[in-house]
Amino acid sequence: MARRSTARSGGAPEAADAADDVRGGAGRLRRPRAGSGGRWWVWVGRAVLWAFIIVVLFNGVWHPLREGIATPSSEDAEPQPEEPEYPEAAAAAFAARFAEHYLNAADDGGETARAEAIAEFVPEGDADSFNVPAGSLSGSEIQVVTVTPEDDANAVVTLSAQVNGAPMSLDVPVYAEDPSSLVVSGPPALLAAPDKAELPEASGSESDPRAEEELQPVLTSFFEAYAETPEHLSRYLEDGASVAQLPQGSLEFGQLEDVAVPVRSEVGEDDVRQATATVEWRIPGAGDESASLTQSYRITVVRSDGEWYVRDIQGAPQSFGR
Repeated sequence: MARRSTARSGGAPEAADAADDVRGGAGRLRRPRAGSGGRWWVWVGRAVLWAFIIVVLFNGVWHPLREGIATPSSEDAEPQPEEPEYPEAAAAAFAARFAEHYLNAADDGGETARAEAIAEFVPEGDADSFNVPAGSLSGSEIQVVTVTPEDDANAVVTLSAQVNGAPMSLDVPVYAEDPSSLVVSGPPALLAAPDKAELPEASGSESDPRAEEELQPVLTSFFEAYAETPEHLSRYLEDGASVAQLPQGSLEFGQLEDVAVPVRSEVGEDDVRQATATVEWRIPGAGDESASLTQSYRITVVRSDGEWYVRDIQGAPQSFGR
């Protein structure tokens, strides 16, 4: 025993002392107390969580209140008037058929037949109130002008007609239970035809004499092909344009009386203009050189690579007074 103790103490005295020091020092170290250094992080986390909860609750309550205040309720909103759902097409056809019988009183003893025909359009027992002496009333060229609804079931249909040889209007009140159940709801009214309007001077636009001069031969050839030689028509059309030629033999080209071309208003790759052309046509088979028509066209022309081409043709909206 003495020998083992001596060997142990003498073999490594310095290491043993160091180990004792370490054990003594470990016994003197203190463990960190919970909450002493990290408790404030817990409070910060709780504060952030509560702030988040408060914001969510606030938005959940305030947003519906704000929408309710900013947007008027459906009860407070001013109701929009609804358009009458009147069967206008059916009433127009019904009134036109009625007018054919109402405006024609035959001379050949057809009063009874007229009354029976009118009875199909008016309330029961009221057909006699529409009787007029035979031959006293005649109407032709009857056309619907407008239908003016009063509500979902009532409207006035305005017709134009030649009445006893003079242009007049006829207002027919029509009640509609539905598109298949109609009746004339009162006596019609003859009115004067619309007056002829005074055409104002067209708004003047600056013309382009150079373009007009260049287009004269182009449009002359175009209109000749348009009426008589359709196989040459594509020569004068813009690439991709489609213009249907006139029926063969319907008209013969007379002359190009006038061409009006406005100055160029837009700058682009192609020069596009809306020209107005006045053409004199001859009517084939009339046998008289004076049998001719003068008509005006609006021609959309395009200048590309130094040449003019036609893109489209239609009737001119206003050629008088320009």
